Amino acid sequence: MDYLCFKALCCKGPPPPRPEYDLVCIGLTGSGKTSLLSQLCSESPENIVSTTGFSIKAVPFQNAVLNVKELGDFFFQQPSSYVKQMLIVYYSFCLAEGILLLVVEGGACLYHSSYLLELLIQPGADTIRKYWSRYYQGSQGVIFVLDSASSEDDLETARNELHSALQHPQLCTLPFLILANHQDKPAARSVQEIKKYFELEPLARGKRWILKPCSLDDMEAVKDSFTLLINLLEERELEPSRM
Repeated sequence: MDYLCFKALCCKGPPPPRPEYDLVCIGLTGSGKTSLLSQLCSESPENIVSTTGFSIKAVPFQNAVLNVKELGDFFFQQPSSYVKQMLIVYYSFCLAEGILLLVVEGGACLYHSSYLLELLIQPGADTIRKYWSRYYQGSQGVIFVLDSASSEDDLETARNELHSALQHPQLCTLPFLILANHQDKPAARSVQEIKKYFELEPLARGKRWILKPCSLDDMEAVKDSFTLLINLLEERELEPSRM
């Protein structure tokens, strides 16, 4: 009996590997996607920059690892103001001259380290969000981050993007974690206001979704929200139809 107890205590093998889930994270520029994911990965706040194109982070939790593909927007900044967003289809950088050649929808432009010279730029290519769906394949869950303190126009755009994601063929059956970020700002809308404005109850009926408030000031609450998402991912994986 003593031998069996000793064997049970001292001869345990390594713990089983944590399951990994591939997620896609979307939201408008400025919603705080990058900051939240970087904080979850314990990265230094000084090194956080807005995502250009997309980035992938492995976010560790006690019972799972989330491989999160964050989709962002392309944009460039002048010393005094933002230049309009552009869909980049080709680029070439000359290190010796410090000049970046961009070919965008409708024209091209030259970007120098100190200024941007726009050439032949035509309106209508101010976002790459319409190409997000190219990166949806293989996703097992969705994180949608919105700025709860944004302007009415931006909130309407976020609403349209969320509706599009909830109805997309590659995402509509997946668990959604919707984070109403920037709750620490005075102009932040409550979760109830967001739920009503985004029409989540009728639109997402029958779907797996979680809506939670969040801010960088309360990362424990953010982690709790991700734990709820992991529970949904585990439940979905155990469904008989997916065995």
